[in-house]
Amino acid sequence: MNRHLFYSIVFFLAAAFPDDAANPEGYYKVLFSDGGVGLNSVKTMPAADYLGYSWEFIGHNTTSLQNEVLIGNAHDDNGVLLYPDGEPRFQILYTNGGHSREHGASLGPEGRERVRSFYYRGGSYSGSCGGAYIATVDDSAYYHIWPGSINGCGVGYSEVGGVIPPNSPLLNYYDFGNDNYIAKIVHHFGGYCTNLPPKTEILLIHDKPETGLHDNPSCIAYKDNDTTGRIVIMNSHPENEWGGELRDYMAAVLQYALAGLAPPGIKGSLAKGVKHYMNKSTADNDPLHTKIGDKQYHHFTVDIPDGATNLTVTLDGNDAFNFNLYVNKDTFALAGLADFADTSQGADKAITVDTAAYGTWYVGVECATTVVAEKTSFGYDYSGQLEVLNGVDYTIQADWENTGIIGSGKDLFTENAFSVTKKNRRICITVNTAKRFSLAVYNVRGCLCRAPTKTGGISHFTWKPSGPGVYIVTLTSLKGTVTRRVTFF
Repeated sequence: MNRHLFYSIVFFLAAAFPDDAANPEGYYKVLFSDGGVGLNSVKTMPAADYLGYSWEFIGHNTTSLQNEVLIGNAHDDNGVLLYPDGEPRFQILYTNGGHSREHGASLGPEGRERVRSFYYRGGSYSGSCGGAYIATVDDSAYYHIWPGSINGCGVGYSEVGGVIPPNSPLLNYYDFGNDNYIAKIVHHFGGYCTNLPPKTEILLIHDKPETGLHDNPSCIAYKDNDTTGRIVIMNSHPENEWGGELRDYMAAVLQYALAGLAPPGIKGSLAKGVKHYMNKSTADNDPLHTKIGDKQYHHFTVDIPDGATNLTVTLDGNDAFNFNLYVNKDTFALAGLADFADTSQGADKAITVDTAAYGTWYVGVECATTVVAEKTSFGYDYSGQLEVLNGVDYTIQADWENTGIIGSGKDLFTENAFSVTKKNRRICITVNTAKRFSLAVYNVRGCLCRAPTKTGGISHFTWKPSGPGVYIVTLTSLKGTVTRRVTFF
């Protein structure tokens, strides 16, 4: 079972209970800043602090130390970016400016693969100047996660302007003085984005007359598909700015990257009375049965038949660590939104739902134990229960009773009664039911986009999204909730 399955269930968690920026649910922290070999060893991130993001960095020019952090060490087989099952441990990877080829070469094939895994497993990527170059396909030592190119124009240390296109997602976050312009952006041998592949969005355009930069893309965004994160790269340097429009530019870039995270995946569907073992290590290459990392969530589903009762979910974890268990109907089960939770101290948990309704239930397993991170001159030193970095084993099981009595919980919304289509760059929704219902549209990160409520009858709705992405439409009545998923380009 993979991330593609179960997307049709609405992912509205953030709309109801927004993530604490310092403690994002399901991740260790929000952002990791790479200032390793060949890069600017920047140890500040004003925009991240302004947004309240939790973050860490490496700022050191020694290959061995860098690779112990990013690739792996005696306590951590995956490096700082990834969980034992290969999922992103941070939400955003940011790469500083500098010598991109030197940095990529210092990481080697294994280190570059860590970054690719981070992006293709759902984490978002951002970078400035050299951090933009290295995302492209322009060199064998680059990451090859954005299939476009950057043309270097030889424009050294200077200041450039930036024109914001009217449809730029940057405007979703700040108004930039209402003149669609950002002045005096520091520029140092960055280039402009070219050979733009499909799905590339132009967020900012260089304003530097009499140079090759002029009227060419300065900042772009790209999201390959629903299971990847979003890439937002910049050819100039707003990352060191402490205020004003330049700081807001960097803050908008980080927020748009964060909004492009992929939804969580499903580890498996729990069969009645059968234990699901999560005891594999990274080297086993079996992510559906791999141990859980620090502050990570693993998600499971349980399909309850009509007439069942007394759903019991049992977690048996390693007693040296703390676990939390969550159960929810129809959507992911996290601390921020769960119908049932067991957050008592320890690793062994059980939740019983006496009258579990027909349909799909979600089970969330959280490893609440994490490391102690101490800031140093080069980055962060970890101490404490370091074993959690290579994962903690557990088993999860669901069971229920079959009463033999068939209830009326089945949803009555058929394909014809609830349809979602795309037409003329709009999402068109048709509902045909005699019952009162509520309708909601969410984006893939759970932000509520529209929520009309209508009484019964044939109802038509149209909605024009502000930009491309994956949207979830939910229809709820007394009989339950059904969903439709639509990808809008």
